[in-house]
Order: sequence, then structure tokens, then C-alpha cells
Amino acid sequence: MKHFLSLATVVTAFVIGSAFVLHTPGELSPAKKSAALGPIQAPASWVVDKAHSNVRFSVSHLVVSDVDGSFKSFDGSMTASKPDFTDAAIVFTADVNSVNTDNENRDKHLKSDDFFNAEKFPKIKFASKSFKSLGNNKYSLVGDLTIRDITKPVTFDVSYGGTVTSAAMGGTHVGFKAKTTINRFDYNLKWNAATEAGGAVVGKEVEITLNIDMKKS
Repeated sequence: MKHFLSLATVVTAFVIGSAFVLHTPGELSPAKKSAALGPIQAPASWVVDKAHSNVRFSVSHLVVSDVDGSFKSFDGSMTASKPDFTDAAIVFTADVNSVNTDNENRDKHLKSDDFFNAEKFPKIKFASKSFKSLGNNKYSLVGDLTIRDITKPVTFDVSYGGTVTSAAMGGTHVGFKAKTTINRFDYNLKWNAATEAGGAVVGKEVEITLNIDMKKS
């Protein structure tokens, strides 16, 4: 009799334990999980509105002044499913042959192998790795920047300008301003010369600024 009760106790415990495992509240079926989480928002796609965007750079000249330039031809896109864009994936390119510093001879020099070598490396490329919100409409954009045949990580400080939907503008637009500074020698933009006082004709640090309007596609 004692043996029978022990066996019954074990069987009962097994059944109760199995029932507990099968009906643990945290273990929802796929259908119930979907209902609990709600519908998954599909990623939205955005493309650069080139007519309302620009890509600019600035570098010191003769130590005492700056030379500003821009790339007239560029392209970019973004996909994001979160309203705050923190899951955004961003890619961007600039056409080296479109470089413009308002000086034809200087532009030709920039396209040469002393700098970009536009013939061999016609594109500057950026691909994001993360887009982190810092609060107050500020973000940190981290990704890989490729100039010539060299790729290095960079961090852009980004300001979010807002989102607006306008029939006159053809839909929904979002605005960002992104800034970073790179060392041009890191990308083999190697040319340099010294002034009579020993300073560099062209500085090593280049400030890059992107004012970007993206349209929802």
C-alpha cells in the first residue's frame, strides 16, 4: 500500500508539472504573441530630395583662411520602421567628378591622384551602422566612410529638423543636418606643401556638412 501511494504521488507530480510547463503564462502561441505585440510596422523608405539638399566641405588654406567646396551630384536613401528613426539604415554617395570649389584649376587638382583620383575612384560612399537618439532632436550617426579605396568608421553629429507632409512638396519630408570632421591623410588625400613660414598650404582636417531633405517614397 505504501509503495502504491508513492507511485501515485510521483505520477501526480509528473502530470501537474507537465501541465505547468505546457501552460506557463509566458509561453504564448505564435498567434497569441502576434495579437499581444500588435501589427508589425513595415519599414518606410526615404530618398534624398536633391533639389533641397547639399553636401559641403571646408578645409583651411594657408593657415589663415578656409576654402569651401561642395559636391553637386549625390544620392542617398534611408529605411526605418520606428517613428524616431533609431533603426534607420542609411546609405549615401557623392560623385567625385562633381566637386566644385569655384576654381576650375583647383577642382582639376582635387580630381587628380594627389587627392581623390576621380578616374579610378569616382564615388565617395557612406553606409550607416547605427543611428542613436541623444534627445532634444540630436542624434549620433555611426558608419563607414569610403574615399578612394580606404574605408574608415566615422561619427556624424546630426540635428533633426522635423517632419512635414505637404501636397505642394509632393508628400512627406524629413530634414537632417549632419556634420563630421575627418583627417584627409587617413584616406590618402596626400598632397601637401608648406608655406614660407612652415605652415601647411592645405590643412589636414576637413569639415563635412550635409543638409539633407529626404522624401518618403
